[in-house]
Amino acid sequence: MPKLILRYIRAVEAMNRVIGRFAMYLIFALIAVLLWSSVSKTFFNPSLWTLEMAQFIMVAYYILGGPYSMQMGSNVRMDLFYGGWTTRTKAFVDAFTVLFLMTYLGILLYGAVSSMAYSLGYFGLEPFSFFGDIIVAFFTEGPSAAWGKIGYIERSSTAWRPYLWPVKSILCFGVFLMLLQCLAELFRDIGRLRGVEI
Repeated sequence: MPKLILRYIRAVEAMNRVIGRFAMYLIFALIAVLLWSSVSKTFFNPSLWTLEMAQFIMVAYYILGGPYSMQMGSNVRMDLFYGGWTTRTKAFVDAFTVLFLMTYLGILLYGAVSSMAYSLGYFGLEPFSFFGDIIVAFFTEGPSAAWGKIGYIERSSTAWRPYLWPVKSILCFGVFLMLLQCLAELFRDIGRLRGVEI
């Protein structure tokens, strides 16, 4: 395998390992929020923010932990036939099926970026050009010009009314990390097919 691909695999897996290990501890933040929700409903006035914040933390826990889970091989597989296959057959099937996963994640990423652009007040059909314009304005004209490109910022329709762009940006980032990890897994499977264990 070329050294560039080996560096890519090591870099992506190291990054996803650090982020995944961080995301693993978000479960304690989720427990704390839900515990406070129970206490406040029992002894005080119910907090408006707890259930929605728990949903946001769960999104971060699930989305940011997904690439690490895939790296560790702890994702769910149908083991009816797979367990009895040789390493080479498993690598061939994995290399083929990861292409479907990457297609799905690419479509999901486009939808997530569109949704994030919508949450920042962009209602057009080209969300990537919207973010490109913001980046160009930031570096050429300064932060105030970039902020001026952002429109009406979307808020949740609940009583708490939090901004939605932070959780949507976490969704975009997590799907992008999953795409990077899928590409690393594809390279790893191609290496196994060639008889090289990475």
